[in-house]
Amino acid sequence: MVDVRPLIAITIGDAAGIGPETVVKALLSKETYQLSRPVVIGTMPALEQTLALVGSTAGLREARDVRDVRGEFGTIDLLDLANLSNDDLTYGRISPACGRASMEFIEKAARLAMNHQVEAIVTAPINKEATQLAGYADVGHLEFLARLTGSKQYATMLVSGKLRAVHLTTHHSLTEACQLVTHARVLDRLTLTQRCFKDWGFERPRIGVAALNPHGGEGGMMGREEIDQIVPAVKAAVAQGIAARGPFPADSIYNRAIAGEFDVVLAMYHDQGHIPIKVFGFERSVSVALGLPFIRTSVDHGTAFDIAGKGIADARSMEEAIKVAVALSSRGRLA
Repeated sequence: MVDVRPLIAITIGDAAGIGPETVVKALLSKETYQLSRPVVIGTMPALEQTLALVGSTAGLREARDVRDVRGEFGTIDLLDLANLSNDDLTYGRISPACGRASMEFIEKAARLAMNHQVEAIVTAPINKEATQLAGYADVGHLEFLARLTGSKQYATMLVSGKLRAVHLTTHHSLTEACQLVTHARVLDRLTLTQRCFKDWGFERPRIGVAALNPHGGEGGMMGREEIDQIVPAVKAAVAQGIAARGPFPADSIYNRAIAGEFDVVLAMYHDQGHIPIKVFGFERSVSVALGLPFIRTSVDHGTAFDIAGKGIADARSMEEAIKVAVALSSRGRLA
C-alpha cells in the first residue's frame, strides 16, 4: 500500500535551547504520525540527550536518506549531520558550534525541499547571537532561506487558529519600520499574500489592511502614511483583482478578523502583528514563510535558554507547526 502521509523534515534548531525537546515531545504524539512521516534533521548526541531528559523510551533510528524514513510511531527517524559532539552540548549556553550546526540543519532541510524529496520543512528556534558568532550575517531563518533559494519576494505570516497576520516589516526598529511603509512595499505584500493564499486553496482571499497610525491617522492629523502610501496601494491592489480593504485602525481590525470578516490581516510592523496573535493563542501560534519555493513553518517562540534542559518546554507550537505544514503541503485550508 502506498503511504500517502507527507514526508516532513523537522530541524532541531539550536541544540542548547528547547528546540530538540519540543521536537521530541511532538514526536511522542500519535497524531503527528497519523498526519505525517516526520524525519528529524539534527544530530544523534542531541536527540539521545533529549530522550533521556524527557524520560522517553522511544527508539531512535538513523536514516541513511529520506527514502529510508519509515514514519513509525515509537521510533524517531533521524538524518544525523554529525556536526555536534557531546562536548558541544551545554543547555542554556550560547555556542558558535550550536549556532553553526543549527544553520546546517536548516540548509539540509531546505535542499531536501528544493529537490522535492520532502513535502515541507518545520523549524525549531535558532539563537541569532550564536549564529552570528558562527559567522552567519542573516537576521533569522527566513532571511537565510531567502538567500539560499534566491527568493526576492518573501514575508512572515503568523497563524493562531483562524487568526492570521502577514507582516510588512519584521526585524526593524520602529523608526525604520515606519519609513518602510511605502506604496510599493504595501502593494508587494498584498500581491504576495494573494498569490500564496490562492495556492493554499482560498479562491478569493479577503485581506484586511491595518493602519500604521492611531485611528488610521485621523485624516492626516496623526500622520499621512495612510493617505499617501497605504490607501493608494490598496486601491492599486483592488484594481488588480485583489480583495483587499483598509486601512483600518489596528486596535479593531483583529477583532473583525476573528469574527470572520477577513482571512488575513496585513500588519505594518513586527509587534502590530505579533502581539494580537500571541494574545489570541500563544501556545498555538505558528510562523509560516511566504514566498519561498517550498512550505516552511516554524514554532513562534525562541530558544528559551532559561528553561532549556529542565524538561518543561511546551511542545504545542511545534505540534501546530507540523499540522499547518501538513495542511499546506496537501493544499488544505488553514484552520
